[in-house]
Amino acid sequence: MSNDLKVRYSDEELQEFKAIVEEKLAQAQDELRTTEQQIADLNENGFNQQGGDWYDDSTAHTDLEMLQRMLTRQQRFVQDLKNALLRIHNKTYGICIITGELISKERLRLVPHATKSIDGKAMANASNRPAPGGSTEGFDGDGEDRPSGKPIGDKVRLTNGKRPAHASGDDWEIDNETMEDAGYTRRKSEDDDE
Repeated sequence: MSNDLKVRYSDEELQEFKAIVEEKLAQAQDELRTTEQQIADLNENGFNQQGGDWYDDSTAHTDLEMLQRMLTRQQRFVQDLKNALLRIHNKTYGICIITGELISKERLRLVPHATKSIDGKAMANASNRPAPGGSTEGFDGDGEDRPSGKPIGDKVRLTNGKRPAHASGDDWEIDNETMEDAGYTRRKSEDDDE
């Protein structure tokens, strides 16, 4: 029997990770209760009632939104830690869901709720990333003589300050650069009076 490939962490190692996860879980639950209390305090202080100072009302609403986002994130973190405890109980903790290999101990000590190894995370991110250069699907033609640039409203910002020659040969002024002048053709719409 070969010990070259380790399938799971030993029971002793799982107990070590369980202590780490339980400690993180206790801290996360304390932070969750604190955030919930802050939201309750903000609601009890009656900030919902329309006051004469719009700035104060706006600030209170912004604070509440931030606290609610923090609450949602903290709830997700607590659930992830509870799921990690369940994986420890099932003895599947530390196994990458992408590669099936063990997640490094160093990673699990830093991110005890991790479900992917570094390699697995890189593979998952690579599969979600668009192809380099972007996709040209949806464009008619092969893009011949299409100016490179980024449309901004009806203006076009050309790369490297390059401007196509205007029909009269004059240099353009930035304010006069329209999509038509830059080589884009405007689609006729029903609203056009031409």
